[in-house]
Amino acid sequence: MNVERRTPNPERQTPSAERRTPNAGRFRVLVLCYEWPPVGGGGGRAARDVAETLARRGHEVRIQTVRLFGMAKRELHPNLELYRTWGFRRRPDRCSPAEMAGYLVTSFLPVIRHLREFQPEIVHAHFAVPTGPLALVASTVGRVPYVITAHLGDVPGAIPEQTDRLFRWLNPAIQPVWKHAAAVTTVSKFVADLAEKVYGRRPELIPNGVDLRDRPAPPGPAASPLKPRLLFVGRLNRQKNLPFLFRVLAELRALPWTLDVAGDGEDGPVLKRFAEDRQLRDRIRFHGWLQRAEVDAMLAGSDALVFPSTVEGLPLALLEGLKCGLAIVASDLPPLRDLVENGRNGLLLEPNFLESWIAPLRKLLADPAALLAMRRESWKMASRFDLERIAGEYEKVYRGISSISSIRRIRRTCQSG
Repeated sequence: MNVERRTPNPERQTPSAERRTPNAGRFRVLVLCYEWPPVGGGGGRAARDVAETLARRGHEVRIQTVRLFGMAKRELHPNLELYRTWGFRRRPDRCSPAEMAGYLVTSFLPVIRHLREFQPEIVHAHFAVPTGPLALVASTVGRVPYVITAHLGDVPGAIPEQTDRLFRWLNPAIQPVWKHAAAVTTVSKFVADLAEKVYGRRPELIPNGVDLRDRPAPPGPAASPLKPRLLFVGRLNRQKNLPFLFRVLAELRALPWTLDVAGDGEDGPVLKRFAEDRQLRDRIRFHGWLQRAEVDAMLAGSDALVFPSTVEGLPLALLEGLKCGLAIVASDLPPLRDLVENGRNGLLLEPNFLESWIAPLRKLLADPAALLAMRRESWKMASRFDLERIAGEYEKVYRGISSISSIRRIRRTCQSG
């Protein structure tokens, strides 16, 4: 949210009795998330986007997250307060199970303070693990209903090679988090199916969103270049599977494409050597981490977004690609089927199978008209993920919880009377 810091809103200092009174359908929402930009990945960014949109729509939002060295403890924005508490996390791009537990430990007392001072009507926890248990405790202590939003790795079976061992001993403690939540949501049908199988509760599907207020015009005839511009945005790590993409592109050297790589990570040096070994140095440009405006400019200047990943949730980079009208070429992973319709706005190709990628990508790169048609479809499909609509879906969840809570309060009053 690009706004100036300001002093606290005097309206927030009203007596507790007044603060408990609903304000024309507006809610006070305490958001809990163990990572928040610039710390963490796509889940934290998605949580931030929703929180900022809710604040822009008039709700009062307070966030409790983690602080790394050099970050401000508190930020104030219109209708939004951000609190960062020091934890045990050492790096913005990685978080071990022990560091996740550190967020719970160091955020416990601040959450108790928020319950007393802010008096939220809803607690919204992003990630069932590790954030969910903190929401359960807050709900118990403050008698406030809570919502869980699951993203991907916080549900058993989503990333089995990374989380199966952890969930074997952790799952009994997570069951109550799902059981006692006033509502559960998730960002993709794939995660919803897994959650229902494991926890016996069907989450409501509310995908990640993208801000469409400043999106460019739909691609026109002039957007049919003789040299297609491919783009990858994300961390350079194993799950993004860029060596595989480079092998595919090495087979397509006869075609006049270029690839921009925006991002960095532990695999960066290896990938640069890999590109040189495949004689792709003049075709692949590594840009490292870029500022938001630089990424936006790169998206606006590209034709197709490529994602050869082996594991993905609902990537915000792909949503940004839809917003800018880019064709999507990606691994056929269940979560990505919510974003890409094969043959319509892009290609979904078998992961790690060269022949599955080479022929379809060769055909697309050699057909500017087909590429333009896919770009236009992506631009249209972005409307499904408009952040304003997504925020409205969360408002419906909050209103449903508020209605149930009101009915229960009336019943308790009648019984005591």
